[in-house]
Amino acid sequence: MNPATVTTTAAEINRLHAEAKRHSFASRQALHGALVAAWQAGQLLVEERKRVFQTMGSGAWLHWLKANFSGTARTAQRYMRLAHCITDAAFLQGMSLRQAYARLGIATEPKTPGKRRLRHTLPAHVVLANRLVRTLKRRPGQTDVQQGEAYRRDLRILYEKLRPWFESPAVLSSPANIFAPQLSHRV
Repeated sequence: MNPATVTTTAAEINRLHAEAKRHSFASRQALHGALVAAWQAGQLLVEERKRVFQTMGSGAWLHWLKANFSGTARTAQRYMRLAHCITDAAFLQGMSLRQAYARLGIATEPKTPGKRRLRHTLPAHVVLANRLVRTLKRRPGQTDVQQGEAYRRDLRILYEKLRPWFESPAVLSSPANIFAPQLSHRV
């Protein structure tokens, strides 16, 4: 190999190494800048929330956010939790927002939130359990008698579905068949 080629290659390697270091430093600075900005926004959101609560009441906060904050309510919550959790953003030097949230136990949503409905169907017993939970929650405008009737109707359905499990050992070998029929009607 030609010594001139080796020297040129070595120079290129060193140039690229210096460029990688420069970009890495800039990246760390940008990450810290994003973290500091989120922390400062959280501090301001906390103060604004106090002001909104005092002047307009607690129900006005989400309306204020929709009208004045370009992010989502979840983002505002995370920023405020970040501001509550740490007193100085330097504490999280060198971390990304996601890393800081993880370190502080602040829940984050996936990078690409799924707004689509699930394509697979849930097992029938899970659908029934979800319907029961929804029914057992108090519905505005229903009297106690109406609520009681809704409970009895749904519990009767559940009882009919589960009864064979406890009466016949043969049915236990195929529990999926118990829930398959009769789940199409609504409560």
